[in-house]
Amino acid sequence: MSAADEVLDVVDRDDRVVGQAPRGEVYARGLIHRCVFVQAADARGRIFVHRRTASKLVFPSHYDMFVGGVLGAGESYARAALREAEEELGVSGLPRPEPLFKFLYEGAGGAWWSYVHEVRCELPVAPQESEVDWHTYLSPEELDRRVAGGEWAWVPDGLEAYRRLREFRRRLPL
Repeated sequence: MSAADEVLDVVDRDDRVVGQAPRGEVYARGLIHRCVFVQAADARGRIFVHRRTASKLVFPSHYDMFVGGVLGAGESYARAALREAEEELGVSGLPRPEPLFKFLYEGAGGAWWSYVHEVRCELPVAPQESEVDWHTYLSPEELDRRVAGGEWAWVPDGLEAYRRLREFRRRLPL
């Protein structure tokens, strides 16, 4: 089965399931669906950053500071966050990613409910070759410089999640 054939839950603007459709149809018709974003940091607090493969259906060859992906039909956000993080990082036994906040992304590529998580990955990574073309770890400061510098084409939904995550962290009590 190709990625385009995977069945997804279609949801409304309140994140309620209203139907199901193959991923290819969801993307083609611009239907709202569900996605997880997981920011993975190593033991030194550096953020996993990667370039997506050219074969990705959405935002091919773009850079991202999150691992993640769409939820399959009936899948929970928590289960998808762990599954996607382990798959894309190429690890097993990862701690359960911590859920932080959810927002409705509406922009380039369509619209989807996006649940942002974070996880500490102290395991050696072996990123999934079908998903990740290149990877590194960047300090939060270097990541901020790369985002501000504009020399890398970032996935727009990940960039929106990153901006919201930075704001979320600024509002946390010390």
